[in-house]
Amino acid sequence: MTSESTTDKPFRIEKRRVYEAYKAVKANRGAAGVDGQTLEIFEKDLAANLYKIWNRMSSGTYFPPPVRAVSIPKKAGGERVLGVPTVSDRIAQMVVKQMIEPDLDSLFLPDSYGYRPGKSALDAVGVTRQRCWKYDWVLEFDIKGLFDNLPHDLLLKAVRKDVKCNWALLYIERWLTAPMEKNGEVIERSRGTPQGGVVSPILANLFLHYAFDLWMTRTHPDLPWCRYADDGLVHCQSEQQAEALKVELSSRLAACGLQMHPTKTKIVYRRTASTPSQRAAMTSRSAASGRKRTRTASRTTPSRSASFATTPISAGSPARTMPPCRRSSNGYPAINPLTAPGYKPGAHLRKVGEPGQVLDFQPFPC
Repeated sequence: MTSESTTDKPFRIEKRRVYEAYKAVKANRGAAGVDGQTLEIFEKDLAANLYKIWNRMSSGTYFPPPVRAVSIPKKAGGERVLGVPTVSDRIAQMVVKQMIEPDLDSLFLPDSYGYRPGKSALDAVGVTRQRCWKYDWVLEFDIKGLFDNLPHDLLLKAVRKDVKCNWALLYIERWLTAPMEKNGEVIERSRGTPQGGVVSPILANLFLHYAFDLWMTRTHPDLPWCRYADDGLVHCQSEQQAEALKVELSSRLAACGLQMHPTKTKIVYRRTASTPSQRAAMTSRSAASGRKRTRTASRTTPSRSASFATTPISAGSPARTMPPCRRSSNGYPAINPLTAPGYKPGAHLRKVGEPGQVLDFQPFPC
């Protein structure tokens, strides 16, 4: 599997790509899919199995088998259903992921941290702690069932806009519609991408790049935000601003076919206050003192890894002077795209589905 691809195939895919994908899948391990084939069994005839994947992908005749449904319990109760592809399918998906990831990752904004090379939840925690010195209110949000509910039409619109490789496009479309097998029953899918698929995280990131990241940059360029996959937060100046943003963001996600989680989404006051009256009194005192405050630790319990704003900061920490939380400090211009030169009203909007749904899946002016 070390030679280059031949020229008599519809798609030119190097055999080396398939071998590198196999090594990445081997490093990640993973369970068997619907065929019951483990990685150890696959490796018993490694050369032939890798050649079969390469030959079918290069010929355009690769069709993914169903994914195996595996239910795992959630910490808060209930179950999460993972879709486990076969070993061969994981390798094929890894070929596509490694092909498209460099181009797509270069599009993503610096404040997107989940499932990205060189970024982690700790990075998100660090930048959020810095911003909490400037903003006292935080809207923490969670998207309910992101992987299960991604609408295929809008996702494919984003994929076709930014993925230029024809064979990668072909196989992404096939993976999105691959059925799921649960307890011997084959279930057809019309939404979502299996949580457990190799390409699923980067596809979800691409969707939220348009559905949330660019939308926030365009509509609220003055509010710093941070997102780790389907969890995120936005720093706000006041409780009223956070409440208004919560309503606006809920409508935005609904227009994109998603739902804000009703119980995991919350508004957090970074300073210590246990009752509404205490918070109101503290807000009144801080306004009277010219908003010159001593920072204290938050006592709000974090929810999962994305509750960045509620990470405790030790009491008595020395005061620090932090840079302004502007987009320019994150590597992209702190401008309002709606006032940018050459902007045409409505150029960034497209109505789809039911009346009133407006989605940012057209090229942006910034």
